[in-house]
Amino acid sequence: MKKESTVITKLQKDNISRIILNEPATYNALSLNTLKSLINTFNKLNNDKKTKVIIIEGNGKGFSAGHNLKEVNLLKSKSEYKKLFTLCSKLMITITNNSKPVIAKVHGAAFAAGCQLVSTCDLAISSEDALFATPGVHIGLFCSTPMVAVSRNVNRKHTMKMLLTGDPISANHAKEIGLINDYYKSQNLERETLSLAHKIASKSNKIVQIGKKAFYKQLNMSLESAYSYTSEVMTKNMMELDAKEGISAFIEKRIPKWKNK
Repeated sequence: MKKESTVITKLQKDNISRIILNEPATYNALSLNTLKSLINTFNKLNNDKKTKVIIIEGNGKGFSAGHNLKEVNLLKSKSEYKKLFTLCSKLMITITNNSKPVIAKVHGAAFAAGCQLVSTCDLAISSEDALFATPGVHIGLFCSTPMVAVSRNVNRKHTMKMLLTGDPISANHAKEIGLINDYYKSQNLERETLSLAHKIASKSNKIVQIGKKAFYKQLNMSLESAYSYTSEVMTKNMMELDAKEGISAFIEKRIPKWKNK
């Protein structure tokens, strides 16, 4: 019997693609194979003209418990450890550099590298009973790579408390500190996720692509450099057909007809 893939991809209506972590027996642990599959999947969807928005979620009881500790425990050499953590970092960079907005749909636990994955996505919404943690300190493995993503969403004091205590935080607190956008009752999570995805997919994907790239690029610039760079971006944006169409549609009080150019 063929083993089912640990990563499932679905393209559904309205230009929305789903990536489903599919290893509930390990709480959707991010094994080496799963990391490789995720990188390949994100790269394929980046080049897929039908996809405007990507939703990533987990099968089973939760989103993801992070690295597979049984697999980690089998690794022996420094090079093997480096390969694992470098591959995980490559996934996070691939998501950030992906031209399509990525929404994390979270239920259950998102721990360690699973929390890192949530933090890396452009948007994140969860069920009201979801939990988030960087618990590596409990097992003598500080969540150093997850803190890169978390600290770019959450302020220093809150990030350090998560890292130093390893304690899980609720969806309500995760929203308060900026780790997620919002949370909903479990029965409403699918509807709210799709509503958000549809809203984004209704925009020009060419313009969204320009904006996402500029957003991440300007984050670590000085104020002067950021304004200089984004002024150039907006100038180039104005030369796109969809910018002209969008402005014309607004003036004419009609719905824009995007060319995605």
